[in-house]
Amino acid sequence: MTSLGDMIWPALFLEERLLSLIVIGLGLIIEFFFVWRFTGRSVWWSIGADLGMNLASTILGILLIPIAGLVWEIFPGLLLYHWLNMGTFNPWTWSATFLIAVLINAAVETFVVSKIFRQRMGGRGFAWLCVANTCSVGIALASFAFYPIQRG
Repeated sequence: MTSLGDMIWPALFLEERLLSLIVIGLGLIIEFFFVWRFTGRSVWWSIGADLGMNLASTILGILLIPIAGLVWEIFPGLLLYHWLNMGTFNPWTWSATFLIAVLINAAVETFVVSKIFRQRMGGRGFAWLCVANTCSVGIALASFAFYPIQRG
């Protein structure tokens, strides 16, 4: 992980894991089934929508997830850290980072499927994409248990 100076926060580490080939591959498979089931469209349409929405959420997520994580760090993170007497890498921040990544990815993917693939999504479609992204972002987060952050 390359960083500028010594500024790091959990969203940077999670974003790196989200960009790993294993997480991308498993995420595509998981989200395909959600798209296919929710939309009722053909397998080929669902594959195209899955690839398109995940390409967009990956490209935009490279910027949006770390920026949203930094916003969390500034507020409410700093207040929480002071109140709980803990640093940046704590369960609250990891939970917030997970939720931020799920919501950003689902929002981008809902937009792509509704505007580019012309599929009516609504709140129900967004909710299903949140569930799908909970699975795929969860894989990235769980990877820290198997492959911890290397320091030094």
